[in-house]
Amino acid sequence: MSYDEKKTGFPPEVEPAPSGNPVRHGSVSEDVLKHSHDADEAMKAFAGHTGEIIEIDEATNKRLLRIIDFNLIPIMCVVYGLNYLDKTTLSYASIMGLKKDVGLVGNDYQWLGSMFYFGYIAWEYPTNRLLQRLPIGKYSAACVIAWGLVLSCFAAVNSFAGAVAIRFMLGVCEAAVTPGFALITSQWYTRKEQGARTGIWFSFNGWAQIFGGLVAYGIAKGTANHQTSIAGWKIVFLLTGLLTVVVGIIFFFTVPDNQLNARWLSKEDRILALERIRINQQGVGNKHFKWYQVREALLDPITWAFFLYALIADIPNGGISNFFSQLITSFGYTAEQSLLYGTPGGAVEVITLIVGGWLGDRIGNRILVASFGMIASIIGMALIVGLPLDNNKGRLGGYCKHTDGCNPWKMSETLADPTTHCFEI
Repeated sequence: MSYDEKKTGFPPEVEPAPSGNPVRHGSVSEDVLKHSHDADEAMKAFAGHTGEIIEIDEATNKRLLRIIDFNLIPIMCVVYGLNYLDKTTLSYASIMGLKKDVGLVGNDYQWLGSMFYFGYIAWEYPTNRLLQRLPIGKYSAACVIAWGLVLSCFAAVNSFAGAVAIRFMLGVCEAAVTPGFALITSQWYTRKEQGARTGIWFSFNGWAQIFGGLVAYGIAKGTANHQTSIAGWKIVFLLTGLLTVVVGIIFFFTVPDNQLNARWLSKEDRILALERIRINQQGVGNKHFKWYQVREALLDPITWAFFLYALIADIPNGGISNFFSQLITSFGYTAEQSLLYGTPGGAVEVITLIVGGWLGDRIGNRILVASFGMIASIIGMALIVGLPLDNNKGRLGGYCKHTDGCNPWKMSETLADPTTHCFEI
């Protein structure tokens, strides 16, 4: 027997490898160990299946994916479209008599546009905490119904002060939509599936612009040709607001809080739906706030890169959303024409987001795809600013080109492969 065999008890070629247990070797931080008992609902659901191997074949996975897509994607698309439509109603109303009827002067309209974002910013952190603490499906539905009611109330506004209050509360109610939908998508889909699905429901920003422009044009023509008891811009707010309330009620009964209370999944399929997203390594949401995860997020340079990216992208985006009807009118078109000519920009956005979401998943680099969208948007804005003032068609084309990168950073940000619920929030 060799010296090595006497020392270890094993021949040198079969000497056991060092233990791979990270806890035993001290490679797991104390913060993680402190919360190791804090399992989420997904972990608790598997507690009764200890030792049981759950396998999902390709046919079963495709069947589950079809069921999930059928029950989640349509309602999410409609709600997200209404989310954008509700924000752009102010732009439509601005050329349909709102300024005169409410008595807006000077910078009043600009303040109304900004007030929505003041409410949005003020409630963004609290609503994210509520998304974590409360049942996400029910809380999101409540926010949808609330913003529909608030938007409907704008039809009763007759002063600048009332309009400011409505716009602020609208921002508060809509603050939960984008982060909530990002969480829902991450809970139900694997990372490879998330980009395409987000591209689909995000593309309904564009569908909303098409639908809203056509509806506003129809209302404007109808009220011009026929006498109505209320102004056309009030009809726009009532229609979009009440439609949002109805959709919010449908959302409440359709979208579950997680796989474990999905009415449209059998008991066995609920466990399989959890198993298929195990690869994400994130569960379906933990309700406890963890400061060590906050520190990790704040020290991650990607977090700050996204922050700056979002800040730069949303400065022009916020202005365009509130002023695009007036912008198109400034190109030399009539007020009614501006309602129609804004719709091609929506079509460009639909195509860009769906193709971009699919391509990001396909090549495995969503940020790269989003960056090309931003470059296209910069080119569009350059055309608007740089072309001669009498080149109406070219400047209108620049506006449509701008929508190529309307919000690509959000798609890459919300799908940045979060591995914990606090990171997602």
